[in-house]
Amino acid sequence: ARFHGNPRSGRWELVGPRPPLAAMFADGTAPGADVQSLWRSARSARCEAKSCQTGRISTAETAVQSHTSRDAGVQTDQSKDAVQDFQQEVQVDYTSLLSFLQRVEDAVIKELNKNWKSRAFDGFEVNWTDQNETVLCLHTLSYPEAQDQNLQVTSISWNATGSVVACSYGRLDGGDWSTEKSYVCTWNLDRRGLNPQRPDLVVDVPSSVMCLAFHPSQPSLIAGGLFGGELVVWDTSRTEDPVIWRTGMTDDTHTDPVYQVNWLPDAKHRKHTRLLSVSTDGKILVWREERDGWLALAEGFAMVAQQIPRSTQLKKFAWGEAAVGVTSLSFSHFDPRVFVVGVEGGYSLKCSTAAETLALHRAGSSVPLRAPAELAFSPHGGPVYSVSCSPFHRQVLNLFLSCGTDGQVHLHSMLQTQPLVSLQLSKKYLFCVRWSPVRPLVFAAASGEGNCNKCFCFVGDVHLFDFGKSSQKPAVSIKQAAGECPVYCLEFNIKQTRLLAAGDATGTVKVWQLSSDFTEQGPREMNRLEQLASEITD
Repeated sequence: ARFHGNPRSGRWELVGPRPPLAAMFADGTAPGADVQSLWRSARSARCEAKSCQTGRISTAETAVQSHTSRDAGVQTDQSKDAVQDFQQEVQVDYTSLLSFLQRVEDAVIKELNKNWKSRAFDGFEVNWTDQNETVLCLHTLSYPEAQDQNLQVTSISWNATGSVVACSYGRLDGGDWSTEKSYVCTWNLDRRGLNPQRPDLVVDVPSSVMCLAFHPSQPSLIAGGLFGGELVVWDTSRTEDPVIWRTGMTDDTHTDPVYQVNWLPDAKHRKHTRLLSVSTDGKILVWREERDGWLALAEGFAMVAQQIPRSTQLKKFAWGEAAVGVTSLSFSHFDPRVFVVGVEGGYSLKCSTAAETLALHRAGSSVPLRAPAELAFSPHGGPVYSVSCSPFHRQVLNLFLSCGTDGQVHLHSMLQTQPLVSLQLSKKYLFCVRWSPVRPLVFAAASGEGNCNKCFCFVGDVHLFDFGKSSQKPAVSIKQAAGECPVYCLEFNIKQTRLLAAGDATGTVKVWQLSSDFTEQGPREMNRLEQLASEITD
């Protein structure tokens, strides 16, 4: 038998023995057979799955931290080239602008006059901030090492940005403290994690610091006057050796403590500034920067009793060439040549930097000293400790405040000798008075004791006055220090106008947040101040 079929199709047929030739052509049938191919399944059965893996990789986590850290700050000066490039890019068609202004001038003037006469918005005050009806203490700052020495806060100053407050330490209650070590401390109130008992910077000073003044535009520069008469300028960005200028002890240096220092613009060199110092030796000196870190005397003035206007000459120094000790000074905000000084004899004096008369004494000075006094105002009952010119009044009024050891605050006009208002604030000393930088009718005063046995009683050491509410008593009195410890100094913050800092005899600086009543100017408030002065004068 044999098979016959197609191997690809997998179909085969069985064929039997060949029949005889005769039968070969006979019809016949044979059964079929099927055989299934296994080659596909056999091939797939031979496939194997395999895999591989690398050896285990070792890992580790580590961390590092430095042992020391240091904060540093830099500030760049404004590039003049950048400003000039910007100005050159701005092109204005002045011809078209002039034509437009001429077309609308009449209509604009008409509407402005109409608005000025309108009473529709009288009494309306725009308030862009949240209302705060109370005076809050935001920070209580101190330096424990200075407090351990029983040192007092003698002066306070805010820097140009309004974020840093500085204070000087010394002692104002007598004793031999000229050789005691003192300090200048600064706190950045905007810094996160502020520690009120750990200043950001502490400068050790070998002599007591009596006054401070930050530079008006460079936030890191601060000037100080010392008990020994010397003037020093520190750069607070230099922690290692912050002293950059000083007067040294020369024939030009003050012979008494320096009680005030001011920064003045230099008329000849706009990039430079000058320093003015005030002392009870009777001299008012102006210093300029020199090489190698020294300050040299540029010009000066001397207060001599004989050269005080005779109409109200100081009785204590009626004859001779006795010096009149200067305790405080404030420049007019409208005429940079005019300033007011307070003196130990109880008078406030109107002075001028344009004075040409030479002082009668002060031989040995490297520059001639002039006599600046032009007018003496009605005196206090004791030495004047502070004066403050109004930054708001119109030039015709020339208002200023003065306070002294008689516990009174005088509101003066530079046009007359008698005070417009005399406020009996305390039965003890008043050490400082400051006009508000934002409210024409508001000022603050610091007293040595907060009680008064007159017609009303005050409880507090920082007094806030609002002439819009009363011309005889404070609107708010704040008790800053325990017992009868005096408040020696206070300063408004010109940039952050809600802040007022005050320093006291306990060595503490408190930063107060003023209520909106003392920081938001009412409508026509300057007119009301002029009205008040006119009514009292009449």
